[in-house]
Amino acid sequence: MWKDKTLLLVNTGSIKKRFILQRMKKLGVNIIALNKEKNWAAPYVDYWILTDTTNHKESMDKLENFTVKNPNITIEGVLTFWEDDVLLCSKIVDAYGFKGISYDVSRTARNKALFRQFCQANNLPVTRFMKIFSESDLDFVIKNFNFPVVVKPSYGSSSALVVKAENEEELRSVYVYVKENLSTNIESALGDGMDIMVEEYIDGDEVDIDILIQNGRIKFYCISDNTKTKEPFFIETDRYTPSQLPKKDQDALIQMADEVLEKLGVQDGCIHFEAKSTKKGPVPLEVNLRMGGDEIYSSVKKAWKVDLIEGAMMIACGIHIPKITLPENPACHLIARTLTPEFSGILSNLAVSEKISKLKFLEEIDIFKKIGDPVFVPPEGYEYLGWLMVSGDNHLDSLDNLSCALEHIKYEVAKFHKESTIGSLIRKEKLSGIRIKRIEKLTKISHSGLKSLKIGILSMLGERPEHSENLISKTLSKAGYSIETISISDLKEIIEILKKKDLDLIINAGSKNPVTNQLITSVLDILEIPYLGSAQVALALSSDKMILKKLLNFHGIPTPKWDYAYEADDPISDDLAYPLIIKPARLDYGIGISEESIVHNKEQRNSQISKIISAFRMPVIIEEFIHGNEFSVPIIGNDKLKILPIIRKNQKLSPVRKISKNIKSLVTEMAMDTYNIVDCRDYGIVDIIVDKKNNPFVLEINSLPLLSEDSIFNIAAKEDDRTFLSVIEDIMQACVERSKKGINGR
Repeated sequence: MWKDKTLLLVNTGSIKKRFILQRMKKLGVNIIALNKEKNWAAPYVDYWILTDTTNHKESMDKLENFTVKNPNITIEGVLTFWEDDVLLCSKIVDAYGFKGISYDVSRTARNKALFRQFCQANNLPVTRFMKIFSESDLDFVIKNFNFPVVVKPSYGSSSALVVKAENEEELRSVYVYVKENLSTNIESALGDGMDIMVEEYIDGDEVDIDILIQNGRIKFYCISDNTKTKEPFFIETDRYTPSQLPKKDQDALIQMADEVLEKLGVQDGCIHFEAKSTKKGPVPLEVNLRMGGDEIYSSVKKAWKVDLIEGAMMIACGIHIPKITLPENPACHLIARTLTPEFSGILSNLAVSEKISKLKFLEEIDIFKKIGDPVFVPPEGYEYLGWLMVSGDNHLDSLDNLSCALEHIKYEVAKFHKESTIGSLIRKEKLSGIRIKRIEKLTKISHSGLKSLKIGILSMLGERPEHSENLISKTLSKAGYSIETISISDLKEIIEILKKKDLDLIINAGSKNPVTNQLITSVLDILEIPYLGSAQVALALSSDKMILKKLLNFHGIPTPKWDYAYEADDPISDDLAYPLIIKPARLDYGIGISEESIVHNKEQRNSQISKIISAFRMPVIIEEFIHGNEFSVPIIGNDKLKILPIIRKNQKLSPVRKISKNIKSLVTEMAMDTYNIVDCRDYGIVDIIVDKKNNPFVLEINSLPLLSEDSIFNIAAKEDDRTFLSVIEDIMQACVERSKKGINGR
């Protein structure tokens, strides 16, 4: 059905949305991505239209140019899974006559104040509300509203900056808190507006209703319960699928949702409808005009065997969906738990038992924070560690299974204190003045504002002469950047030198010695100075080949069969097939690898093991030598990954121009998985070899790559018709965006 169809996808979103593109591509549809840049989605996208999707006119013009230049490509429909681009998607629907939701409808639904005005005008259930333009408007609320009330942004699709106030004093402090923290860094959907509203609190059971609607008729719906949130910040806890509400309450909810969608004018779409079931009947909260995020897709698929992604695609293409009648019982009962610490701080301990993967009732687990990461929970931020989902034969069974699964997850957060504007939540200590200053400056930096940063290039004298501190310095200085090169011969110098410098960002040219590089990053962390590249943990993981191999094996990422030895007489597995390659286990940049490293028999193997252990005084890795093409995949970014042209490493470095689409996709996907597993930051390179049977194997990852004239990044930049400057600026921008979440945070 999908083989000959082409869909326009507006914004790929972050890498957390990868499962969507994987599903679309598995179904066989051709994908045109309207997106700011080529990124992690490259293996799944057939055509790119590069544009700033926040600029609707530019995006519409770029789309028009694409259709004119490619008359042979017929776009069947348009859709988005990213809240920020619902309005742009609707404009495209209107302009091209696609199936979907019109701009006027989207504009009303996405703005909470406009949506409540619509409900009021159409005799739909609504609580008392009011837009707030200044603190003086609060006087009217205090005199005329019943407490408690809720202060929230008019835009935004999450619970970010949604705060409950019990009385007049809390209302005033909460309003100041919300107003001062309104930012697209907190909630990207706020890019459409920074309005604030207040409404009376609705007491009741909160639910999600996931809907497929076509030609004005609901073809599928299911209701899930959101358990009571942690107030006053409405922190999400558990989500039950299916709902445990009485049937009469569920019937009332879907009837209400049907009426709201009909009066709104929603004819075609995949809808995530949020509502409350109260003693007085159901009340709509939000109508999200796209599929719900996180575990929504998988919970619906597992419980009801309905594919919301394919349903959204069919609706966008005008393919008829027969009405789906829910069976009396779901395939299973599901509970999703959001893992949120009690307070903000640094994740100091995280232990997920390997036994958890053997639990038959564990459906999914996604923990995207790593040890050392800052975690900002309300009032400092709206983050969480991740989530997990379990199943059961019935609701009580799933509750028991959740308790069992949670026993396998242990984490600790080292609390830090940050002043809050809400009186009862004021902390005793503040972040250091230097850190606050740096965070504030970085928060205001855009790509075009990078030149306002004072940049230091740090290198160890004589330890990495081929590194590009000179090239980077010349390149950035020529472009008008403020650069200071800091050459040190002793690690003891770093602290004293950097204390005297007023630098905003460090480019760590570092050392050939991986331990030295780890120490440098640790010092920069202590001094709270942002720096390009990975932190100490990632550097340690990537440089220790034994740990890296174990990580790859644990996550099911193919890597050549291997063994290791600490002493020359350590037993080596007889299962390894010759030829073998012998490497130092804890060195980078090919140090300790020569023609003698490849051995063809036991005698040569033992001799080379002895040489390496004697010369470098460290353990060795023994792995099967793979004959094939070796590729380096350069990656830039953090949450949103950008893949540069792949470079072939056989004999000499050269761009890859002849490679099958399937192999390129597989190599790219494996590289991104490895990059994320190791928790690389800003930039990195993953080396992969493809054998003669087209089987790829990850060899290693470099989390602090060279940036010299003959480096992989520079070669990739030239192949992509880009300047070395643009690549450096992209890496710097990735660092700046990451650091906005906290100095050297992820």
